[in-house]
Amino acid sequence: MTTHDWQPWTPGRYQLGEGARWHESRLYFVDLLQGILYGCHPNRARHPWRELDLDMPLGAVAPVAGRPGQWIAAVGTGVALLRPGCQPHWLARVPAAAGHRLRMNDGACDSAGRFWATSMAVDAARGVGALHRIDPDGSAHRVLTGLTVPNGPAFDATGTTLYLADSAHGTITAYRVHSFSGRLGPARTLVRLAPEEGRPDGMTVDDRGLLWVALWGAGRVHCYNARGLLKAVLAVPAANVSSVAFGGGRMYVTTALHRLAAPGPLAGAVLARPCTVTAPAAAPFRPHLP
Repeated sequence: MTTHDWQPWTPGRYQLGEGARWHESRLYFVDLLQGILYGCHPNRARHPWRELDLDMPLGAVAPVAGRPGQWIAAVGTGVALLRPGCQPHWLARVPAAAGHRLRMNDGACDSAGRFWATSMAVDAARGVGALHRIDPDGSAHRVLTGLTVPNGPAFDATGTTLYLADSAHGTITAYRVHSFSGRLGPARTLVRLAPEEGRPDGMTVDDRGLLWVALWGAGRVHCYNARGLLKAVLAVPAANVSSVAFGGGRMYVTTALHRLAAPGPLAGAVLARPCTVTAPAAAPFRPHLP
């Protein structure tokens, strides 16, 4: 594949496009620093709408099962339930870190309906980031600390393997997940990238169990199997590739203008190409809440 296979899917150029998700035959993505969730119908892709417009950073969302129009989100300095036109219903706030301003960065649900979200220092200070889990009963758990720029997370189809990137260190780590409790097993380094290969950012797992990774700073997407073997390399015509999704016979990537001194014409675009790879739609949060 060449970079010419990709076409702009929406007219906008986004400062920090992130969090591409396929849900109910529509593509959703965020402009993280602007706090906006966009949606677009595949047959009207050039007319995205603003699903949510917040006054705080919005890292990623997942739909809420049985509650059309409601989202669970890694937003601001915590995790909240969101609905257009309503105030956030906070489920958790990230504990303050001495001397550092924090924000949420990424998030996704597993097949059991738990929401996993990452936090980091605004200045990407080493070791300040963490991984958090929100259970269906609304309880919040900080499950990993000492991270720097945690991204992903992504799960296999059974929800028993978690893939988590730390972009600052160029690593992707696999964890076993206890099906009932959500507890994490020992870490297994799946991939370690050299700086010139780019930084692993958003990820998704396809229907064959292959892990697709957006590479920030490299203009590429990598595909790995469950043992960490590289299976495919796709060139993208924008340097900062930030997330990847599949749906409607296409592959989508978000990109960003963020931190580019001389952005190219497609920097910050949502890009798409025809594709035979399929993947599950975004897993929902399954609350046991009133």
